[in-house]
Amino acid sequence: MFVSKELRKKNIAEYLLYMWQVEDLLRAYNLSIDEVKSALVAPYNLPADSEQELLAWYENLIEMMRIEGVKESGHLQINKNVIINLTDLHMRLLKSPKVPFYSAAYYKALPFIVEFRNKSNGRDKNELENCFDALYMLWLMKVQKREINSETAAATAEIGKFISMLALYYKEEEEGKLNLESEE
Repeated sequence: MFVSKELRKKNIAEYLLYMWQVEDLLRAYNLSIDEVKSALVAPYNLPADSEQELLAWYENLIEMMRIEGVKESGHLQINKNVIINLTDLHMRLLKSPKVPFYSAAYYKALPFIVEFRNKSNGRDKNELENCFDALYMLWLMKVQKREINSETAAATAEIGKFISMLALYYKEEEEGKLNLESEE
């Protein structure tokens, strides 16, 4: 929870990937707060109030996962809302003549996004969710110490650059520093 708060302020892309990781961890611990407590909370010997706050956060996420029917797969609505907000910003950035480098990064990554979508059966997802799926898959491969071929590395590098740029613009917008309106 403490990490998520920091990431949410600092980098929305890292926050979303972190939250997907938390969803998977909660599934791995069978959505059991007792298992979560022993594996994810107790080892850190937090002060009692911090431990209770963290446990309450995990309990709330577990309850949301049950209510929203994402016990085995899928993402919480709070995480889907991040994708929705990023998609809205993405569309506005593409339409704005004030950020040509953003469009260039997107169009450079687009063939890799399409290729990933086709290989992963991600046709029912929007492009940004496909990007995050690709980045999450890369992270999982690294954690599992699986070999990452040069094509995958190159593709996810381009997707990562594009998503990093989107995250920076998101932060600017959150801080009230982003102006996409043209001055005519």
